[in-house]
Amino acid sequence: MPATHDPKTPAWPPRSAPRLFVADELDMGSIIAIEGNQAHYLSRVMRVGEGDIVILCDDITGEWAARISSVGKRRIEAEAVERLRAREAVPDFWLCPALVKKDRFDLILEKATELGVARIRPVTTRRAVVDKLNAERARTVTVEAAEQCARTALPVVDAPEKLDALLRDWPQDRTLYFADETGGEPASAAFARYKVPAALLIGPEGGFDDAERAAIRALPQAVPIGLGPRILRAETAAIAATAMWMAVAGDWAA
Repeated sequence: MPATHDPKTPAWPPRSAPRLFVADELDMGSIIAIEGNQAHYLSRVMRVGEGDIVILCDDITGEWAARISSVGKRRIEAEAVERLRAREAVPDFWLCPALVKKDRFDLILEKATELGVARIRPVTTRRAVVDKLNAERARTVTVEAAEQCARTALPVVDAPEKLDALLRDWPQDRTLYFADETGGEPASAAFARYKVPAALLIGPEGGFDDAERAAIRALPQAVPIGLGPRILRAETAAIAATAMWMAVAGDWAA
């Protein structure tokens, strides 16, 4: 069914239209089945009905306006009627945070998504108090963050890996900024010199031990950086440094 609204008018798409990420690739006229928690959200919380518009993103083609064609108790169907935006370009920047307690790591995932990180590679270290990540929960956190801030792209979230494995297989062409609490080049200056591809490594609550720090510094691609005069919690360091990189070398500077 073609769109019946002029896309140039303020009413299209409706500002109140719910926004969801879906697993299926979208195309003009494609019928998308929405089930589970998403269907419950649309039918019970947002009270959508047949003919209503929702905004769907597939992390492949971009953002689409879709018209609800049927509403059931456990399943909703919607037809893609117009592509509104292509999938956004994302700076080639990875965040490699050491695992921390669940609520704090959720915050890292949420803010990294909002800030535009392309990939999140969780790391396990000797002083970390956490060594596992619930992949389904991580996906939920990043999707909800992207929906809330109208992103059309999701970060890739990898399974946790040990620090030594991360360093052993590190790409030769990617700078690894290392937030070293013992000191390093001011972050803003380092970010301005080395741009993309790049990544940021943040330690756990207890920091890296001496052997880990020596191994990181031995990596030719590693650039130790300092994050100012104050001691930052792991999640604060990850968020603040990512925001700084986006401002200095990422798409905030464009």
